Amino acid sequence: MAIVAVVVVAGGWVVAASLKRKDTGPRLTHTVKSGDLIITIREEGLLESSENTEIKCKIRGRNTVIWVIENGAVVKPGDELVRIDSKVIQDAFDERSKYAHWSRSSAHRFKALTRAAELGVSEYLDGRYQVDLMDKEKQLRINQKDLETNRAMLAHATEMAKLGYRSDLEVEDWQQRVKQSQLQVDLTNTQIETLKKYTKEMETETLKGRLNTWKAKSDAADERAVMDETRRDIAKDELEKCVIRAERGGLVIHPAAARWRNAPEIEVGAMIHKDQVLLLMPDLDQMQVKVGIHESAVDRVGTGMIAKVRLPDRTIYGKVGSVASVTQPPSWWNGNQVEYETLIQLPEIDGLRPGMSAEVEVIVARHRDVLTIPVASIVETESGNFCWVKTATGVQRKAIRIGDTNDVFTIVTAGIKEGDEVVLNPLKYEDPQTKILKASDKAKLNGGKSADAKGGQKTKPAKPGKPQKAAGQPGANKTQSGKPAKDPTNPAKPKTGKPGATKPGKPGASKPNASKPVAGSAKVGQSNDTQTGKPSQGEKPVAPQPEG
Repeated sequence: MAIVAVVVVAGGWVVAASLKRKDTGPRLTHTVKSGDLIITIREEGLLESSENTEIKCKIRGRNTVIWVIENGAVVKPGDELVRIDSKVIQDAFDERSKYAHWSRSSAHRFKALTRAAELGVSEYLDGRYQVDLMDKEKQLRINQKDLETNRAMLAHATEMAKLGYRSDLEVEDWQQRVKQSQLQVDLTNTQIETLKKYTKEMETETLKGRLNTWKAKSDAADERAVMDETRRDIAKDELEKCVIRAERGGLVIHPAAARWRNAPEIEVGAMIHKDQVLLLMPDLDQMQVKVGIHESAVDRVGTGMIAKVRLPDRTIYGKVGSVASVTQPPSWWNGNQVEYETLIQLPEIDGLRPGMSAEVEVIVARHRDVLTIPVASIVETESGNFCWVKTATGVQRKAIRIGDTNDVFTIVTAGIKEGDEVVLNPLKYEDPQTKILKASDKAKLNGGKSADAKGGQKTKPAKPGKPQKAAGQPGANKTQSGKPAKDPTNPAKPKTGKPGATKPGKPGASKPNASKPVAGSAKVGQSNDTQTGKPSQGEKPVAPQPEG
């Protein structure tokens, strides 16, 4: 995020300056003033349309582009946009047409057989069965008539035999005929009963089963015919869609040209698939900018906030339209940063084109009549935030309480007043105030003790309530023992044989260590002799004193 990056860069600049230059040079200052401070979040994005007509491929499978309209062309309704290779689709259409005709012919044949089976059931019940029954009943009447005749003849023969006109042999013959006639009557009755009770039902079920079989085959043939015809129609429709035409007029762009789209290049010879976005037709009256807001600042951004949008040829103002509630997983191409997609709505302005780069500055806060100082003048330590104020008697350290910040200035709520001059390069020089900070940091690192590497002397804390004197005040250059401190800019000739002394003829004996930065600012480090690791000559560590 831009706001954090600037603060860190500013702090890093101060530390770099302190590492490269430790000499006492001119102190740049800034006069503290009361005024307004605008807090913004800067991000870079791309211009796009909020309403895009997507031209998609409607053909199944993977196909080859044989012609495509150039990127950025303006078309009219009905103009050709893309042509796709249709040879494979034409072959599929011809094959599906052949199978559709075969399936339909089979469906018609099975439908005729089904109808015949339906008629067969009625034909049996109302036709053949009735005929068979009538035949059996007719035969039954004939047999019954024969039986009556034979019985009468038997009776006549019996009477004539008693009178002596017939022989016993003739009587037996008529008795045999009566028996045969009775058997014929019984047989016919049995046949009629079988026809009514069994044959009719069996034949009916057989015909109905055959009917159901032909119905199932007919339905299957119909389904197969419908499926083959549907495939033929799909192939015909896809054959027509091999040429894609514009449904409305307007600007046409390729998805690859719109860098906010992750799409392959659409060109001659490219392989495309179904529902792939081939072209875009943006609505130039509804434009927006899509940016990603870092997770550390997304809570400060809300819908309706004013956003300043800098384009390559103009600067316009819009407002935040929406902020995503869920972020996309971080990826290597964005530095594994977690960002939330934010849309900036723009007014209707002529000349806006999709894909233009845009720098968005969202105004998240406005502070009225506040004290501000540059971020370069603030030093952050474990004890708090400090700045150095230039006074008539010298430079004095001030503990401050800071508030909101932007890329350049930070709000100060306590510690300084309007009209003070703060030093912009607080780490470019050495004075008693920085020594106090160094001694404080060293005491914290050593557990509250600061001992000489060989002598083992402990740090004596300053008396409570007695503040340290700033540079330029009387007694500021005296140590606790009351003796004048040695000027670090003009060190005296070291004595031979004492610990920490600088060997004659070797420069840099009193070169201090570099300060260590803290996130967003700088932290004052310890100043020790580079060769012995002990405090510099004339310096005794003093515990930090509270500010009056």
